[in-house]
Amino acid sequence: MTRILAALALLAFSARAEEIDYKKLYATASPAVVLIYGEQGEVGSVGTGSIIHRSGLVVTNAHVILNHDTKQPFPKLFAFLKPDRVTGNPKTDLARRVKATVVAFDRTMDLALLKMEDPPPSLPVLELGDPDRVKIGERVVAIGHPEQGGLWTLTTGVISAEFDDFNNTQGKHVFQTETGLNRGNSGGPLLDAQGRIIGVNTAIARLAPDGLPITSISFALKASVARSWLSNQAVPVEYAEDFPVQPGRPLIPAQAPVAPTPPESATPTPPAPAAPAPLASPSTPPKPRVHTEVRPYDLDGLIRSMSREEQDLDQMMKEMRQKAQPRP
Repeated sequence: MTRILAALALLAFSARAEEIDYKKLYATASPAVVLIYGEQGEVGSVGTGSIIHRSGLVVTNAHVILNHDTKQPFPKLFAFLKPDRVTGNPKTDLARRVKATVVAFDRTMDLALLKMEDPPPSLPVLELGDPDRVKIGERVVAIGHPEQGGLWTLTTGVISAEFDDFNNTQGKHVFQTETGLNRGNSGGPLLDAQGRIIGVNTAIARLAPDGLPITSISFALKASVARSWLSNQAVPVEYAEDFPVQPGRPLIPAQAPVAPTPPESATPTPPAPAAPAPLASPSTPPKPRVHTEVRPYDLDGLIRSMSREEQDLDQMMKEMRQKAQPRP
């Protein structure tokens, strides 16, 4: 009888694992997802990150926090916490801004660790899930800030494939997913049915070398890669347990040593795609129908707006300092 009950419990858990309560998952996981903004002069970058510890540690992609021109981290970095309700108005959606600093980064693995300065108490966190237990065909969720979409957008899909040593980079193991990702999703979490990070969204494929559009091909660094890299930064993070999920974590130092910047490596050229099959009909496919109200944010416009706000703040602080100078 005991064996029968155990078997039934296992079957019930397996059935639940195949189903995702998207509404519940989003309500639980999205508060631990941040928008990351970096700025240097007129150059800016927007991406996504995941809070992995209540001290304010955030994991994201290295290319999100690096200035493309200087190849160094942006001198100004901010993490924006999710509001209670996302309305599409950047002034209210991005009101909870916290300064951030770079703890470590790795261009080759495209990973970075940030530390929020004076974060609010009781930060929500996301736990890591063991990617070795994830199979092709399993449902997954991404939360991030895709260009021309909404902030803290949820997209869904499945694991499509997996690659070891992606692009001939040793140790860079990735999932391929059909989950919708775009600019702005970089560095954000790829979540399993329990809302655990099984990947860090890092790359999208949009055009073949001959200009042919590519759809539904995106890549996420496996959580095992992030876990190993974090361990090398003296930040041990354990995988969450299934029965039950353990909320506790090992103590993490407030500031881990900054990793040395590795040399730049050339990006390998992807293999040429197979020749497309001939079209059955020369007719132009119909345009997709939009069933929801379009309220997107413009990535470049958002960067310009934040840059102007920073300039205005700097000017205001300069004027305040001048007024505060003692008179002779």
